[in-house]
Amino acid sequence: MAVEITWWGHATASVRDSGTTVLTDPLFPRWLYLLRRRTGATPPTTAHRADAAVISHLHGDHLHLASLARMAPGTPVVLPRGAVRAVPALRRLARRRDLELCEVAAGESLPVGTVRVRAVPAAHDGRRRPGARLRVEPLGFVIEGRARTYYAGDTGWFPGMAEAVGRVDTALLPVGGWGPFLGPGHLDAREAARVAALLAPATAVPVHFGTFWPLGLEGVRPHEFSSPGDEFVRHTERLAPSVRVHLLAPGQSVRPAVGPGEGG
Repeated sequence: MAVEITWWGHATASVRDSGTTVLTDPLFPRWLYLLRRRTGATPPTTAHRADAAVISHLHGDHLHLASLARMAPGTPVVLPRGAVRAVPALRRLARRRDLELCEVAAGESLPVGTVRVRAVPAAHDGRRRPGARLRVEPLGFVIEGRARTYYAGDTGWFPGMAEAVGRVDTALLPVGGWGPFLGPGHLDAREAARVAALLAPATAVPVHFGTFWPLGLEGVRPHEFSSPGDEFVRHTERLAPSVRVHLLAPGQSVRPAVGPGEGG
């Protein structure tokens, strides 16, 4: 059974492996605070269906409670350890929607259907919002089934990254953001290409770009909205020529190669 990845925009993707679907950082709305979805339609209801969702960190564009509320009752939601304490509304949402909250720390894993979800470290701000007292360690995830698919969440490069992530077939790497400037704890297109070279997956899919943009700032550094995906392709061709990049539009899918010499 082929592995299939569908990108829904921003950091939201469905990873289907061995008949099990894992949804990354569900974000379904047209508007998010003062951010407007500028590319692609809002994800259809088919995007809400998954065997589990993984949440990389607490920021509102990754842990979006209204999007989690659209998932089917009983869906497991895998979160960084301490998330429920930092965001009490999670517990209320879980009771109302019968969601199963599963907290994990880096290095831990749990079974989801026919795959295993392994949490790995990330380098990012672990607070829900600036000034928040509680910090919760952010995570990336490796979905291990027929293939190993790495979803990086939001992260910068960190020491020991290759050892922590391990060998992967596909890497979903953040290459941009939702505004004209990237703060610390992010990868831009060039840095993401360096991570691709470091991890050496067969396939890379750029995410976290070209979806949301602040209202009224359409004319401010517009290339930071539209160009990160193309720049990632160009930098990866130079820095990691053995890695095949699939540049998707929101709603598009790809069946990537599972290993060297295997078609996808």
